[in-house]
Amino acid sequence: MTQRSLVYFVAVSLDGRIADPDGSFDAFPMDPAYLGALADEWGDGFPTAFHDAMGTTAPLTRWDTVLMGRGTFQPALDAGIESPYAHLTQYVFSSTLRPEDHPGVHVVDEDPLAFVRRLKADPGGDLWLCGGGRLAGSLMPEVDRLVLKLNPVVLGTGVPLVDGPLDASSPSHWRLVASRVHEIGVVVLTYERAAR
Repeated sequence: MTQRSLVYFVAVSLDGRIADPDGSFDAFPMDPAYLGALADEWGDGFPTAFHDAMGTTAPLTRWDTVLMGRGTFQPALDAGIESPYAHLTQYVFSSTLRPEDHPGVHVVDEDPLAFVRRLKADPGGDLWLCGGGRLAGSLMPEVDRLVLKLNPVVLGTGVPLVDGPLDASSPSHWRLVASRVHEIGVVVLTYERAAR
């Protein structure tokens, strides 16, 4: 049986930021051609509301589970959306959210690394790490693939791609396995972990 992979699929600026300090990502460029190409190739990573609006269905070919931190989940809550990725099994890591208040997702208040190690051992599809930077820092030892949508923008400040706790004495190494350049200037880079 093949173990599930943890895939960190995220938009990032040239200076390694996944969002502005307030959590927004409006500075990242977007146009219909780029959006359409992403939807075709990475449709599982689009919110259910996007698929509903476009009359499409998530293909469920990339992953069947999404992991996110409270900061990543909050914009959906602010928009009145309790289940942003209803086509996936959703886990939100938070010590402040009450599970009974959010029945559309699974609220996890435990060590993310131990939790994900158990998930990876269970049967199922791959796991998508949606964000944010602190959760990525906690889970980096278990990330198997990085898919970075590198945007031609320098934010200067904001949420880092990975926000500790990393062991600086033991850096992780990655091997580029695919790249795609979009006319809008975004380059989608896919890396696999070079060695454990």
